[in-house]
Amino acid sequence: MPRLPRRSDLSGADVGFNWGVTSVLIARLRSDLAAANFSVTALTGLWGVEADAALQRNQRVPARRGLAALQAKLGRVEPSATLAELFVLGLSVAQADLAAALPTLTVAGAEELGLVSAGVPVGAVAAGTNPSGAAELGLVTSLVPAGAKPSGAKPSGADPSGAEIDSAELPASAPFAPARVRPLVELRPYSFLDEFGADSWWIVSDLGELALGRPLGESHVLGIGGASRTLSGLIMPTPAGRVLDLGTGCGIQAMHASRHAEHVVATDISERALELAALNAALNGIDTIEFRLGSLFEPVAGERFDHIISNPPFVITPRTPGVPSYEYRDGGMVGDALVEAVVRGAAAHLNPGGVAQLLGNWEYRAAAPAAAGVEAGPTASVTDAFARLESWLDAPAAPGPVPFDGDAPAERPASARTTEYDRSTPSNGTEPADAPPLDAWVIEREVQLPSEYAETWIRDGGTRPGPDFDRLYTAWLDDFAARGVTRVGFGYLLLRLPATPDGHVGTAGASTLRRLERLPDALGHNPTGLGSHLAACLAAHDWQAAMDDARLLRAHLTVASDVTEERHFWPGQDDPTLMTLHQGGGFGRKVALDTALAALIGACDGDLNVGAIIGALAQLLDADEGDLSAELLPRVRELLDDGFLLPPA
Repeated sequence: MPRLPRRSDLSGADVGFNWGVTSVLIARLRSDLAAANFSVTALTGLWGVEADAALQRNQRVPARRGLAALQAKLGRVEPSATLAELFVLGLSVAQADLAAALPTLTVAGAEELGLVSAGVPVGAVAAGTNPSGAAELGLVTSLVPAGAKPSGAKPSGADPSGAEIDSAELPASAPFAPARVRPLVELRPYSFLDEFGADSWWIVSDLGELALGRPLGESHVLGIGGASRTLSGLIMPTPAGRVLDLGTGCGIQAMHASRHAEHVVATDISERALELAALNAALNGIDTIEFRLGSLFEPVAGERFDHIISNPPFVITPRTPGVPSYEYRDGGMVGDALVEAVVRGAAAHLNPGGVAQLLGNWEYRAAAPAAAGVEAGPTASVTDAFARLESWLDAPAAPGPVPFDGDAPAERPASARTTEYDRSTPSNGTEPADAPPLDAWVIEREVQLPSEYAETWIRDGGTRPGPDFDRLYTAWLDDFAARGVTRVGFGYLLLRLPATPDGHVGTAGASTLRRLERLPDALGHNPTGLGSHLAACLAAHDWQAAMDDARLLRAHLTVASDVTEERHFWPGQDDPTLMTLHQGGGFGRKVALDTALAALIGACDGDLNVGAIIGALAQLLDADEGDLSAELLPRVRELLDDGFLLPPA
């Protein structure tokens, strides 16, 4: 079973999972989900492609109509339809239908796992507290009669599923409806294709905005979203001994990492997130993940890894009272300091040659901050975000807590919020280390104005236009104006601790890679994700960086299989007026060609070495061979770095 941190590790109270009981229930759930064919393709078959698309837009009416039509046609309720209505659409279902869909686990077992709550009062949303013995995962609520308040509970608040509790609002005569069952979590099928083949999992997360009918709670544990899919597609599938998933959330990146790693350590500041992540790993039969509670690199102090993966809570959020702070997206620091903390801290936790991959936001800042309430204009003198990123890369750091102020304690438990650390030191309590600069490949995919960014993330939290939206909007723009932020970039970061040529353990080498580029265009076709392309480009870069020009001239190169050449001609002309090299996969790059470069690439079939090709071209073009070599070799190196040309096998 997955290793989950027991609270005795943090506070002396031994109240961890009772895996002896829980593992049996999880195995039964797994069996029932498989028997019901609860899969991505099955759901599409239940309600159709159009309903699938509507669900992506957070609209469930087409799916409900599809399920109703299917039931009318078949004259019965399919187990997969029951599970879909309950766990995907977030609607209550008949208890008898759920019993048929989960014959091995049973409804009682689903309650004990914290998946559902039975006995819903007519017209009620929820009310109650955790019953003894019914919340092995701490996710279940029991329901109390109208007007009764659970012992020790407040009359209103939120149950662990995120549903509002207000027993006072229940009608005095509200009867129980024990034949209905409501969901306490989302449980969705998830399918994917990577370098190791096609596979599918089931993922448990908190109920979303669609099921709740209101904005998300600040402790919400997110399921698989766009950012999760992006990062999982970026993960390089290179075999690794130890992998760290920093900020694991529901555990999806740790689960993906388990496919190429011997052992994965997954950390999060949220105990609830770790519980759900451990449940997901167990539900899908993954036993190589260890879960630890704490902020950033605190849970792995003094440890190093071959691969670090992180979808950190990088969303830039005002540190203003009244602005929600969602754990799944907000790291509690000012501006982009959270991303800086991860970048600076990575070097101290990578083995030589180890790679860190993460998503992030970064700020473009005007030379002088704008006045409060005034958005910095696009024509202001701007500090390029890449210059700030390079400063982070050139000054890695070693872990060590720093007090938030003079009165704060120097040490805090591993469960302490990131917000309790010094926001004036963006590295989050790290001191500069005597370490070499990191290799880095940073790819900016999108840039937003402060107003666009604010609108995006206010809507993401479930707030709709109105007075509250305007209040949050003002707070966001004031926060950006205080730092002179003119734009916010989003992209991918790939960092590597340089290794010596012989790969000597414990010794870092010199940096050879520093690429910061803007690639906003559509990606190429990558059915298994970008991870393999990134790994191949890194390997090609390392190969060519170790070659002087003389050795590169002796190399036999080939053109990648996804590369095509496009030529444009004036009508009636034999010579092309425009030649472009296209990459079908990877980043879908385009390279403008001249005659010499086009001819060189066309001849790279592995038979002739680069020097022989350039020599023949010099004669054909009546050019000096030395000058032609000086012109073409840098282009050859670039084409190797980008994956157009391949080094010898």
